[in-house]
Amino acid sequence: MPTQIDPVPIDVVLPCLDEAAALPHVLTALPPGYRAIVVDNGSRDGSPQVAARYGARVVHEPRRGYGAAVHTGLEAAGTELVCVLDADGSFDPGELPALVAPVAAGAADLAVGRRRPVGAGAWPWHARVGNALVAALLRRRGVPLRDLSPIRVARREALLALGVTDRAFGYPLELLIRAAAAGWRIHELDVRYAPRAAGTRSKVSGSVRGTLRATRDFAGVLRTVNGAR
Repeated sequence: MPTQIDPVPIDVVLPCLDEAAALPHVLTALPPGYRAIVVDNGSRDGSPQVAARYGARVVHEPRRGYGAAVHTGLEAAGTELVCVLDADGSFDPGELPALVAPVAAGAADLAVGRRRPVGAGAWPWHARVGNALVAALLRRRGVPLRDLSPIRVARREALLALGVTDRAFGYPLELLIRAAAAGWRIHELDVRYAPRAAGTRSKVSGSVRGTLRATRDFAGVLRTVNGAR
């Protein structure tokens, strides 16, 4: 019988703030070879303990902010390719290999998911409107995307070399602008987007206030970061 070859490991960065209710499903659904790095951003619900119990590596980032958590996770990662995935259960980790494939094959420098809601309440109207507006502004700058989705794959060293400075909600927007300016080939693939796990709450789409706060951060990035053209 042929010798079975273990899959090349890929680290998955999961920024986490009070996601204890979602973590068991998310962590057990990761495909073979995908290693979880849960970046705790000040949880009070026992998320770090749950993550550790399900085999994740847990690192702590005391500075509040999505960008701060993602950046710390990238620094902690040790694989060539790195995925970033929300820890709230809204994405299916089983879809990560489809995003990894074009980057691993050298056909893309960055693969991102375009959210396709599959359940009622998965994507509130105010979050959709804000996302569509910012995506339209991005396309005017030459970034060919329809969604600022928080699920993506790229090479770790290249990501860090982009020099993204935003440590709040503006992080993914700045990343995309800098990637396009650097000539990255960006592929967007449809991914399923389900309601987040019961017992968790979105820091952005969970309220109009959260969406407005994220939109404020996006506007700051658009004002200060050089565009792709």
